[in-house]
Amino acid sequence: MPQMTVGLAMTLLIIGNVIAIFSDALIKTLSDDAAVYQFVFFRQLTAVLLLIPFCLTSSKKSLVNGLKWHAVRGHIWLLGAVFMVYSLNAMPLATANAIFYAAPLIMLPMAMLWFQEKLTVPSITAGVLGFVGVLIVIRPTEIDWAAMAALVVAFTLAANNLLIRKLPKQQTVFQTLLLTNLVGMPASLGLAVWEGKPWDFAPLLTAAGSTLFILIYAGFCVIAYRSGEASKIASAEYSGLIGAVVVGLIWFDEMPDIAMAIGTAFIILPLLWLAKVEAKNKRIAKQANKTTMATETAEEIEIDITLPKPILATSPTVV
Repeated sequence: MPQMTVGLAMTLLIIGNVIAIFSDALIKTLSDDAAVYQFVFFRQLTAVLLLIPFCLTSSKKSLVNGLKWHAVRGHIWLLGAVFMVYSLNAMPLATANAIFYAAPLIMLPMAMLWFQEKLTVPSITAGVLGFVGVLIVIRPTEIDWAAMAALVVAFTLAANNLLIRKLPKQQTVFQTLLLTNLVGMPASLGLAVWEGKPWDFAPLLTAAGSTLFILIYAGFCVIAYRSGEASKIASAEYSGLIGAVVVGLIWFDEMPDIAMAIGTAFIILPLLWLAKVEAKNKRIAKQANKTTMATETAEEIEIDITLPKPILATSPTVV
């Protein structure tokens, strides 16, 4: 996959995060006594069914490549999906998502430890300010189980996004998403059986809708994080908080307050500043590259000019 610009990668993450809000909203419509593990299994099942048609024309040979990393990501994704259902059913949509968006900040040290990425001052500043915005939004007075569940989701999102780079480059986005869900299905089915509740297929349509939205988000993440440095684009994940506020207000009558507005400003404004800084750095680097090339060309020309000239033979003296 060709290297894309930081701005384009961040744009894909912004679109993906807004779409992902609708997946969270559908999960929040589940009843309190819904079978959580059954619902998670239904999500993975519908994901596989939705993705298979897009993978039929792809090379089957590449499906077995990188299976170990698909298994790791698939079970991390399963863990996050379970805790996401718990946290969304216990917290307001915007509050839960604010904690989910700690993932980009968590990704910064992870990227440094796992891939030796250099953290720039702008990326660190944007991440820290974004996390301050998250804290302003949730105003944590005490840590309960729902907040801890949402924090687990944030860690799983961060790890999954970074592990994308371990996946084979030749696999398509559809193959990547198919394998991530397929390898986790035995574990999710086992959890559903262990749960011991009667099978209820009523939430299947809700699971399918939630899956469709989250697959679009996951696909955009695969494209963005595979082609861009995580530490430079991760702050774009915060943008979905705006969507959470709007959807929570319209769908669940969750009225945002002044703290939500201030926290959102802390999240979005550093994001815009980071994109501007990266664009400026790219122009400077491009100009420096042109200057270097021009200097090297001039040096080559100078070397050619100073080469010793051949000595012309003179006519012999006629006696």
